[in-house]
Amino acid sequence: MRNPPIILASTSRYRRELLSRLGIAFDVAAPGVDETPVAGELPRATALRLAEAKARAVAEGRAQGLIIGSDQVAECDGEPVGKPGTHEVAVAQLERLSGRTVVFHTGVALVNAATGRAQVVMVDVASTYRPLSAWQIEQYLRRETPYDCAGSVRSEGLGIALFERIVSDDPSALVGLPLITVARMLRDEGVDVLAVAR
Repeated sequence: MRNPPIILASTSRYRRELLSRLGIAFDVAAPGVDETPVAGELPRATALRLAEAKARAVAEGRAQGLIIGSDQVAECDGEPVGKPGTHEVAVAQLERLSGRTVVFHTGVALVNAATGRAQVVMVDVASTYRPLSAWQIEQYLRRETPYDCAGSVRSEGLGIALFERIVSDDPSALVGLPLITVARMLRDEGVDVLAVAR
């Protein structure tokens, strides 16, 4: 029996690149979900809600398919840490985060379009920034321009040097898609990535 198609419910180039590391065939679909946080909602709850909403939005109307949705919300001392957008905001953000720990909450959902079954999991990555000087911040930002990354960190590049330590059971979650978790979810739906990898 053929495996159902795998669909990534995301327009993120980072998530697409991560999923491609597994060597499996997959399609990409834009979920079209409003990502506005709900008033009073905790960051981890936002990540879980949006991950499932993205997967369900793409699953809707499909007869089959395993749809993967993911969302990440970062926080430091209970306050959300967003994407800076500009150089000036990134400088201020890294000055504030220097020497502190940011928890990147990554929600991931896998929805089986044929059965409606959803697996929804939270993966946390606690990332402690090293103390950073103004010169170090400027050097890093000029090199990486991580203005579309939460916490101004592009950890798959030079941004990894911003950290003193990272604590997680699934380190790829830091970039936005926890691959250990995704592989396990797919196995739970009968798809072993080791068997289908190209």
